[in-house]
Amino acid sequence: MKTTIGDQKNSINYAPSRGIVLVVDDNPANLQVLSSFLDQSSFEVWAARSGEKALQRLENDNLPDLILLDVMMPGIDGFETCKHLKSNPRVQDIPVIFMTALSETADKVKGLQLGAVDYITKPFQHEEVLVRIENHLKLRNLTKTLIAKNAELQQTQTQLIQVEKVAALGQLTAGIAHEVNNPINFIAGNLNFVEQYVKEVVSLLSLYQQYLPDPPDEIQTAIQKSDLSFLLNDLSKIIQSMQVGTSRVTEIVSSLNNFSRHREAGKKLANLHEGLESTLPILGHRFKPNAHRPDIQLIKEYGNLPLIECYPGEMNQVFMNLICNAIDAIEETYKNKDLDTIYQHPGVIKIKTEAIGEQVILRIADNGSGINKAEQTKTFDAFYTIKPVGKGTGLGLSIAYQIVVNNHHGKLTYHSKPGEGIEFIIELPIR
Repeated sequence: MKTTIGDQKNSINYAPSRGIVLVVDDNPANLQVLSSFLDQSSFEVWAARSGEKALQRLENDNLPDLILLDVMMPGIDGFETCKHLKSNPRVQDIPVIFMTALSETADKVKGLQLGAVDYITKPFQHEEVLVRIENHLKLRNLTKTLIAKNAELQQTQTQLIQVEKVAALGQLTAGIAHEVNNPINFIAGNLNFVEQYVKEVVSLLSLYQQYLPDPPDEIQTAIQKSDLSFLLNDLSKIIQSMQVGTSRVTEIVSSLNNFSRHREAGKKLANLHEGLESTLPILGHRFKPNAHRPDIQLIKEYGNLPLIECYPGEMNQVFMNLICNAIDAIEETYKNKDLDTIYQHPGVIKIKTEAIGEQVILRIADNGSGINKAEQTKTFDAFYTIKPVGKGTGLGLSIAYQIVVNNHHGKLTYHSKPGEGIEFIIELPIR
């Protein structure tokens, strides 16, 4: 036990403390009575003779569990002291019980409006003081437990949503890839025959022109009308374009297949660059220009990364969430700006990778509006979002954090300055 009056500390050994009570009263007799009584009731007691000293005492790392605060004190009175306490996020949840001889209802209402939880009327009745302190400490402990359980429940809910979302997205992309794969393979295979047949037809026409250089007028008119030379030349180019297009669709299908790899197979050695490259084509349309903005520039600075042991599908989900978040941030900065201003400051997303020691580091940065200090403590909280209604669920960054930190024992941090964008940093162990 410790009983502290002013700067004097007297250590007395009793049973384990039931909690720490800070008693603030300018009357030494009151301090002595309360300190002695509470000390005998197995509370650790701190004491201060003024509101100023009480506020100074609360600047230390250790904090009391409850504050008994006298109302009538010279200097900063109890009401003003309570106002200071409740304006400080670090101590505002500590219950405050006023001690006063004032019996007017207006005085009690004022104290309760300032954030006090109860009143004790002087002269003190020890049993009443003890019961009130015990009740409010129980309430505070129950509140703490409830907050902790709520945070735990929210985290579990986020993990379940993340698992379901990854699984659902994986099934969706795998299904789309399968459905698209068959017809595109059919088209790609037949294009080879079309190209071959067109070449044979062109060869036959060349033979006709060689052996029948002067066809009838009707055929010459038809040749001139259709511009046969241009038609044959352009037909070849069209077939080549179609082959490029089908190859592009085949690449996208392959990206979908890579992206949708599930966790059921467990951790495996994976190339994170392949994961990034399978994710970017899925978001390709969001980088393209539209009527409201120019294209978003993508800069890739890939280092030499080793294979790392991870859940590839989950890491692809992280890349998807962070890149989508970067695009959203850039588009948000374009709101209420004219096109000339937007074109002078086009959006840029930079992806950089490197290996340092036994870990790999991936950086995904944008030049959007960034995050202000008030929002930074909530960035990875589930369901927290600064996006407009209907634009975001507040789960993207929370899910990314769960995957990187909980599932891969890595780190997900960021650097941001308002108006200068944000850079997310993923640190993953190689093994």
